[in-house]
Amino acid sequence: MLRVKVCILAFVLAVSLCCFTLVVAAAENTNPSEVNALRAIKSSLIDPMKHLDSWDKGDPCTSNWNGVFCFDTVGADGYMHIQELHLLNMNLSGYLAPEIGQLSNITVLNFMWNNIGGSIPKEVGNISTLWLLLLNGNNLSGSLPDELGHLPQLDRFQVDQNQLSGPIPKSFSNLNKIRHLHFNNNSFSGQISTEISKLPDLRHLILDNNNLSGHLPPELSNTPNLRILQLDNNHFDGAEIPASYGNMPKLFKLSLRNCSLQGSIPELSGMKKLHYLDLSRNHLTGSIPSNRLSINITTIDLSNNHLNGSIPASFSDLPILQNLSLANNLLNGSISSTIWQNKSFGPTARLTLDFQNNSLSNILGDRNPPANVSIRLQGNPFCKNASQANINYFCGYKVGGSNASSNSANQSSVCPIQECHYEYVPESPLKCFCAAPLQIDYRLKSPSFSYFPPYEDQFEMYLAESLNMDPYHIFVNFSIWEGPRLRMCLRIFPTYPSHELNMSEVLRVWRIFVTWKFPPNDFFGPYDLLNFTLVWPYPSVAQRSGLSNGALVGIVLGSVACVASITGLFALLYGIRRRVTSYRLLSRERATSSLIKINGVKDYTLKEITLATDKFSGASQVGQGGYGKVYKGILLDKKIVAIKRAQEGSLQGRKEFLTEIEILSRLHHRNLVSLLGYCDEEGEQMLIYEFMPNGSLQDWLSGKISTPVPWFRQMLIVFNPCHNMSFANTSQFFLD
Repeated sequence: MLRVKVCILAFVLAVSLCCFTLVVAAAENTNPSEVNALRAIKSSLIDPMKHLDSWDKGDPCTSNWNGVFCFDTVGADGYMHIQELHLLNMNLSGYLAPEIGQLSNITVLNFMWNNIGGSIPKEVGNISTLWLLLLNGNNLSGSLPDELGHLPQLDRFQVDQNQLSGPIPKSFSNLNKIRHLHFNNNSFSGQISTEISKLPDLRHLILDNNNLSGHLPPELSNTPNLRILQLDNNHFDGAEIPASYGNMPKLFKLSLRNCSLQGSIPELSGMKKLHYLDLSRNHLTGSIPSNRLSINITTIDLSNNHLNGSIPASFSDLPILQNLSLANNLLNGSISSTIWQNKSFGPTARLTLDFQNNSLSNILGDRNPPANVSIRLQGNPFCKNASQANINYFCGYKVGGSNASSNSANQSSVCPIQECHYEYVPESPLKCFCAAPLQIDYRLKSPSFSYFPPYEDQFEMYLAESLNMDPYHIFVNFSIWEGPRLRMCLRIFPTYPSHELNMSEVLRVWRIFVTWKFPPNDFFGPYDLLNFTLVWPYPSVAQRSGLSNGALVGIVLGSVACVASITGLFALLYGIRRRVTSYRLLSRERATSSLIKINGVKDYTLKEITLATDKFSGASQVGQGGYGKVYKGILLDKKIVAIKRAQEGSLQGRKEFLTEIEILSRLHHRNLVSLLGYCDEEGEQMLIYEFMPNGSLQDWLSGKISTPVPWFRQMLIVFNPCHNMSFANTSQFFLD
C-alpha cells in the first residue's frame, strides 16, 4: 500500500510539473499592456449579469475570455494581440476606461446596446488599426473627441442612439477610409462641416434626430460615393435645398424630413439612382418640378409643405412607385388616373396615394383603381361633390396596408406538430423538415423603399448568398416599421439532414453579422444587429472551442517538458493499474454527477429511468422529433415525468450536454415545463421534465386545450425576442 501511495504521489508531482510548465508557457501569451487594458475596462464596467467573469481567469487569448478574439499568429514582439472585442447587448453600465487606447492592434471595438455612460475616451484615437468603432445604443454623453478624426483605417463609425452633444469635429475629414457615419438620435449641434464632402469613400451619412443647424452645405453634392443622405428632424431654420443636390448620380436616398427648410424644390431629375425622396414637414413653396424623377423611385413624400400648382404628369411614369404623399399642401387641378393605371402590379405590390387636404377638384380617367391601390382625398373639393360610391372609396378613412407583416410557416399547418420539437423549415424542399433556427433581431436603418413584401424574397436571397447558404435557410419571420427603419426577426436554419447547426457554423454566421461582412447593397441600406439570440439547443458563442496558433506554440514547448517528466513513471504506474481499475469502473457511472450540482436538478441513474418507462416501451412513448423520443415515466416516488431521450445521431459531448442542463435549469416561466433532472450513463443522454397532464401532447400543441403551449418548443417561443410583435425585452441568453 505504501508503494502505491508513493507512486501516486510521484505521478501527481510529475503532472503538477507538467501543468506548471504549460501554464508558464501559456500565461503570458497576450501582450501584458493589452491584458492590463482589458482588466481596466472590466473594472470600469458594471456587469450585473456576470458576462465578464471569465476575464478573471487565465490569459485572454488562451482561456477564451468572453467577447475577446485574438490574432492567430504571434506578433513580432513575441506576444499575441487582441484583434476584436465584442461586448454587445450584455446589460453593461459604468464607463469606458481610458486604458482602452492600449489595445494598440485591435480592429473592432463593439459595445453596442448596453447602458454605458460617461464620455468617449480620447485615447481611442490612438488605435491606428481600428476598423469598426461601434458604440451605438448606450448612454454616452459629452462631445466627440477630436482625436477620433485620426483613425486611418476606420470604416464604420456608429455612435447613434446616445446622448452625445456638441459639434461634429472638423478633424473627421481625415477619415479617408470611412464609409459609414451613423450619428443619428443624439444631440449634436452646429453646422455640418463642408470638409465631410472631401471623404473619398463615404457611402452613408446618417445624422437624423439631432440639433444640427445652419445651412445645408452644397459641397455635399461633391462627395463622390455618397449613397444615403439622411438628415431628418434637425433645425436648418431658413435654409434652402441646394440646387447642386440634384446632381448626385449615385444617391439612393435623400431624406430631409422636418428640417425647417424653405424655398423651392430644386430640379432632381439628375439623380438617376434615386429610390427614396422625403422632403415632408418643411416650409417649401412653389410648384413641384415637372421633369421625371428616376424610374427607380419607390417613395415620394412631399406632404406638409406649402406647395402649389398641379400634380406633375411625370408622376404617371414611375413603374415601381409604392408611396406618393402630397397631403397638406396647396395643390389644385385634377388627378390623372394614369398614376395607377398600366402598372404591372405583382401579387405583393401596393400603391398608396395620399392627396388629403389640398384643393383637388376632379379625377380624370378611370375611377376604379385596382384593389392594391389606396387613394385618400379627404379635405379636397372633389369629396364635397363626389357621388356616394366615390365618397366611400376615395373620401373615406380607410388606411390601406399594415405597418407590420408576418410570415407564417406554410408547412406547419400540414405537418404533425408533436413530431417537431424545434420548428418546421418554412421553405424547405423536404416537406416537414424540422430544425432548430438561429434567431436574429435585425433592423434596416435606411432602406430605399416604404413597403417590404415585394422585396422579401430578394432580401432573403441577398442574405443567403452573403452567408453562402441556400435560400430556404433564411426566413424573415416578422417585420415592422419603426419610423424610417425596418425591424425584423430573421430565422437561419441548418442544412438537411442536420437538425441543428454545429458551433463552428454558428460562429461563422455570427462573425459575418457582427463584422458587417455582407456585400454592400445600397437598396437595402445599412443594418443594425440588435441581438443574436442563442437559446436551446445552442450554447454560447463564448464557449467556442480551440486555441489560436500562437497559444499552441507555448503549449507545445511545455508539452516537451511534460512528456520528459512523465515517461519515467509509466513503468511504475503499470504495476498498479490493475489495482485501481475496479475502482475506476465503479466510480465512472457517477463521475458525471460530480461535475454539476444545481439546486432542484437531480442526476438520475439509467436504472431508475429504465424502470420508470418500463424499459422504454412503446406504450410509454408520447412523442418523437429530430432530437429523439419523449417518454412518459413514473418514478419510484410516484412522480410522473416526461423523459426526452437523445437518439444516437443527436448525442452531444459531455461538456455540451452539461452546459445545456445548466442553461435549461435557469429557464422559468409559467408556460414552460421545468427541468427536474438528467441522466448521462452508458452512452445515454436524457433530460427529465415535469409531465403536463390533462390532454395529449398533440392537444396542447394544436391548441385544442386553451392554454399556452407548455412543451419543449415553447423554449424557443418564450425566450425569443423576435417572436413578440412588440419586440419587448424578454429573458434570454446572449453571447455569454
